[in-house]
Amino acid sequence: MQCTSETEQVDSSGYAEDSIPQNYLDLYKEVGEEKGVPWNVLAGIGQVESDHGRWPGEGITEGHNAWGAAGPMQFGALDGSAAGNSWGGEPIMPVEERPEEGYGQDGNGDGVVNVYDPADAIPASADYLLAHGAEQDMAGAIYAYNHASWYVDDVLGWAEQYAAGDFSTDSAIQTAVDCSLDAAGEPIGAAPDELTQQVVDWALAQRGKPYEWGGTGPYAFDCSGLMQQAYASIGVAIPRISEEQWRFGPKVPEGEEQPGDLVFFDVPSQNGYSDAPGHVGMVVGDGLMVEAWCTNCGPIATREYHNPNRSDVLGFTRPLENREVKIQLEENGG
Repeated sequence: MQCTSETEQVDSSGYAEDSIPQNYLDLYKEVGEEKGVPWNVLAGIGQVESDHGRWPGEGITEGHNAWGAAGPMQFGALDGSAAGNSWGGEPIMPVEERPEEGYGQDGNGDGVVNVYDPADAIPASADYLLAHGAEQDMAGAIYAYNHASWYVDDVLGWAEQYAAGDFSTDSAIQTAVDCSLDAAGEPIGAAPDELTQQVVDWALAQRGKPYEWGGTGPYAFDCSGLMQQAYASIGVAIPRISEEQWRFGPKVPEGEEQPGDLVFFDVPSQNGYSDAPGHVGMVVGDGLMVEAWCTNCGPIATREYHNPNRSDVLGFTRPLENREVKIQLEENGG
């Protein structure tokens, strides 16, 4: 996403000072400041994965666990394992032997890329989060780290405990909720006409509200419910679910999409359709959309629709060009 802001690092709570080993606490803070990732989120991962390197289990200080993960941040570090090899190369290797792929790095400059060394593993974890969309959606990036909703909740729960005072567990989400300018300083959501502008403005105004399966507002929405109600705000009726919204069309060639168009994703339908997308957002310009994503993905927010960590874009539609909609607008005097 191209709405950006600096990540503010919070102070550490007394609990964090008392419970996190000093070398780990220092590393979390140093890496968080350098990478622009909340240090306490990194600490939350370190706690859930290994109790900051203190768990006696297999794969923390040597070897791998049963899934092929290794080190205090539990990177996949074994080719052919369930966890894969996101570290890249061997768990311990000279820096000159590090392959191009993977997140392993020589964080402390000792010439060795060592998954068991927190000085190497913690910055690698920060890079993993960033590569998986932390700047747009921290909860989604944590989910990518370990595909389980309980894991996201646990990491963010620890992050809250480690912060002194109030802490928004996802400042990137807040940026996505509040942003009004793109990276070039131009307003997002500038629609081509007044009627479409009303639709876009209404959708953007829902940011910050929670996702709710089946939700059609006014306090929570699911993905297609948000789209339906955005068009209802100008007196236009479009189908309720994403699969039917896709068929409602008409289709718009990629590259010609504009604010107010709907963007659909190659996500399996949960409504029994075998050939239609199960997720939808609204284009707001500059490669951005406003969407209600999922229960554990944060609130309604602005995100990129072409993101390597998201499902592929299936296509775009322009509801206001639908013949039925044009009839509705004529009858309404629009």
